[in-house]
Amino acid sequence: MLRAMPDFSLFGDDHVQKYEETAGKVGHDWNGTSCLVLRAKGRKSGETRKVPLIYGRDGDNYVVVASKGGAPEHPGWYKNLVAHPKVEIQVWGEVIPVTAHTGTAEDKQRVWPTMVAQWPDYDSYQTRSPRDIPVVLLKPR
Repeated sequence: MLRAMPDFSLFGDDHVQKYEETAGKVGHDWNGTSCLVLRAKGRKSGETRKVPLIYGRDGDNYVVVASKGGAPEHPGWYKNLVAHPKVEIQVWGEVIPVTAHTGTAEDKQRVWPTMVAQWPDYDSYQTRSPRDIPVVLLKPR
């Protein structure tokens, strides 16, 4: 079955802005999946960085995938989380303080099917990437 090409008209900073302005009414539901806004401290700048990310759930935790489309290096937001794991996420209109940690191999095995159900391309990203793409668990605190 062919999947429609994603609509990237809402992307990056514009996605964050619309999400925040509308409490997620614009931006939470995106290309057949669900998005949150991650607010993390830049590891070099110390400035707050915001990025929209596809998410899933694992019990009380939120789950995101540091795929960067299968690129050979981790995305900047993931490097920021490793340096500063206490971050905030916005889900719909709620801002939630969370602590981020990279999932173990067992965590990844458990949550990967959930995340692939959200965004099927994660499987192809992992297949072509030379790195093990991390899953990140965001635990409310």
